[in-house]
Amino acid sequence: MDPMIEITGLSYAYPDGKQALKDITLAVDEGEKIAVVGPNGAGKSTLILHLNGILDSRGKVRIGGMTVEKKNLKSIRSAVGLVFQNPDDQLFSPTIYEDVAYGPKYQGIDPQKVHVLVEKALLDAGVSNLADRNPYHLSGGEKKRAALATVLSMQPRILVFDEPSAGLDPRARRELIDLLEGMQQTMVIATHDLDLAARLTSRTVVMDGGLIAADGPTSAILNNAELLWAHGLS
Repeated sequence: MDPMIEITGLSYAYPDGKQALKDITLAVDEGEKIAVVGPNGAGKSTLILHLNGILDSRGKVRIGGMTVEKKNLKSIRSAVGLVFQNPDDQLFSPTIYEDVAYGPKYQGIDPQKVHVLVEKALLDAGVSNLADRNPYHLSGGEKKRAALATVLSMQPRILVFDEPSAGLDPRARRELIDLLEGMQQTMVIATHDLDLAARLTSRTVVMDGGLIAADGPTSAILNNAELLWAHGLS
């Protein structure tokens, strides 16, 4: 069986010439949950932005057997739900319900089915009670879960997170981790939160300087004090 995510020889340079990714090769199986960790500037966010075609560069990215390229982007973006670090980047409508409905409506799904998808996404993200609320009046934890609902309404096979616990208080962080722990989708989580990685993922990839420095079982990576120190993680 082909990997759910297959990255081969991926390199990316910013317009100023800074090399953000250097010949990255990585495979993630269906249902696997992996953490991508590393210091600031390691290339974590740049990597995950390639998974649904926000960035495009030299190399190959395949999602569920589909190459990430212009002709496949509609299908790719339905399959890959990307949850940004700042939920305000995903919440822009007068109500949470409208935000969650936006993706299915954009895909041209029948309005009756859109309603069903939205109700399920709100329930799965634990924000059914917030459907009629304005996103700008929510707490940080509520916004994070509402942003998650906006991608769940697209029925993604893969969930990709950029620093999901950033800016959350301890209770909101615990609630989010509990929520993600029960989800069955393939997950890629870019994070500095090593405790979150330990709780949610079975595999951890360490990035540094645009390269993959280590890739292995989360328990082994997080118990390697020398490795963590060498790559600014402890």
